[in-house]
Amino acid sequence: MARDERATLLEVHQALSEEQFQSLKLLLEAQIPAGLLLPASRPELCRIILQRFPGKSLRVTAGILRQLGRLDLIQRFQLPLEEQIPEETPWEHNRDTFKVRGDPTSGRCPGGIPAPPVNLRRLTEKDLMQVAQRLGKEWQEVGILHLGLERSRLEQFQAENPGNPVLWNFEMLREWRQRERHNATVSQLLSCLENARLDPGILDFLRTLQED
Repeated sequence: MARDERATLLEVHQALSEEQFQSLKLLLEAQIPAGLLLPASRPELCRIILQRFPGKSLRVTAGILRQLGRLDLIQRFQLPLEEQIPEETPWEHNRDTFKVRGDPTSGRCPGGIPAPPVNLRRLTEKDLMQVAQRLGKEWQEVGILHLGLERSRLEQFQAENPGNPVLWNFEMLREWRQRERHNATVSQLLSCLENARLDPGILDFLRTLQED
């Protein structure tokens, strides 16, 4: 069984582009020391993940792949993914059934079930534009590390909207919203951005939306 798990994990890593493999490492830094992650090759990273998450390595990897937008790999390798709450099911009726790992206010954007949102309202394009107007030069760092987007996609936004940083930010946020679908709530974005290096006014703005 362990050999199958290791082989599957290695195949998943080999299916990632180099850029996605490096992004996977960055997203694992909350759980594994960067000193182990950064120099690791694909086979070495498989060994580290197997050691750190015995019996759960494929589930952890599936959560990271979801953040990277590689749902195709989750399906191809039939990886176990945390069960998702149906869109029409209120959180209040499922708190005893669905367990969320970690503190939902810790600032991490989990790869499995999202933290129970305080406000279930999905973000509108107007909301996204107001956040985009407040994002600064760290927008690419925010997109890759905290929203799980690929750098090549961010560069595409730049090419399509030359000289307009606000539109780069807006398209990045809209891409995240499209990926998250019904989970793209005010509280989910706040949870993803709380540990990011950005203008505190952005978090304050999102908190005001929570109170609406």
